[in-house]
Amino acid sequence: MSAETGSVTPASFVTTQVTIAMGRSFENRKASIFKTAGQKSKLYSKYGKQLYVAAKNGVPDPENNPALRSMIERAKREQVPSHVIEKAIEKAKGGSGEDFATVRYEGFGPGGCTVIVDCLTDNNNRTITDVRTCFTRTGAKLGPTGSVAHMFDHLAIFSFKGDDGDTVLEALLNADINVDDVESKDGQVTVFAPASEFFKVKIALLEAFPKIDLEVQEITFHPQANKDLNADDVPMFEKFMNLLNECDDVQEIYHNAVLPE
Repeated sequence: MSAETGSVTPASFVTTQVTIAMGRSFENRKASIFKTAGQKSKLYSKYGKQLYVAAKNGVPDPENNPALRSMIERAKREQVPSHVIEKAIEKAKGGSGEDFATVRYEGFGPGGCTVIVDCLTDNNNRTITDVRTCFTRTGAKLGPTGSVAHMFDHLAIFSFKGDDGDTVLEALLNADINVDDVESKDGQVTVFAPASEFFKVKIALLEAFPKIDLEVQEITFHPQANKDLNADDVPMFEKFMNLLNECDDVQEIYHNAVLPE
C-alpha cells in the first residue's frame, strides 16, 4: 500500500523490484567471484613461472636446491595449491623447451615516485611493450637501467614475533653474518641483511631460535627514502599499479610511494 495515496502496490511490481535487487546482488557477487578468480589465476601463474625457473636453474629437488625450497615455502604461505607447485617442478624435470629470462625495468611513477618492475619473460618485445604501456597510460616515465635502482637497497628481510633484538643481533654476529640492522618494535623483530646473506640468515635464525615463526622472509628492494603522494596523485598511482599487476610477465613491483591516510 502506498503511504501517500493509500493505494495497494501491485504484487507484480513488488516481485519485479525484488527480482531486480536479486539480479543486482547476483551480478555484484559474480563480479567479485570473477575478480577473485582472476587474482588467484595471476598468483598461480606468477609462482608457476618462478618455481619452474628455480627448479630448472638448479635441480628440481627442494632438498638440494635452497632457492627452490624457499620459493615453495613462500608459495605455500600465499596458499598456492600443491598441484600448481608440483606441476611447475615436474615441468622443469621434463626438460621443457620454455626459456624464461629475468628482466628489470625502472622509472618514475605518478607523483614522482620511483619504481622497479621485475619480470620473467620468454618474449622481451611483448614484455617491454606491455610495461611501457602501463607507464605511458598513467603519465609515468620509463627510465634506463640503473636510473632508480641506486635509490633502493637490495635486502634480505626477516620478521617474527619477539622483543629482544639485541639477542637476535648477537646470534647473527656469532654466526659470522653481515647484518645491516635489527629492529625491535611493537612485539616484532625485523632483521635487515644484504640479499646475498638470505640463506645464511635464515639458517642462523632457525638454529638459534628453533621455535620462531618467520612471518616475513624475502629478498626485496627497500627504498632509501619515501615519496609522499598527495591525494590528487592517488587515483593515477592505483591505476598504474593495477595495470602492472595485470601484466602476465610482471612478477614483483617495488616503489617508494606513501599514500595519504
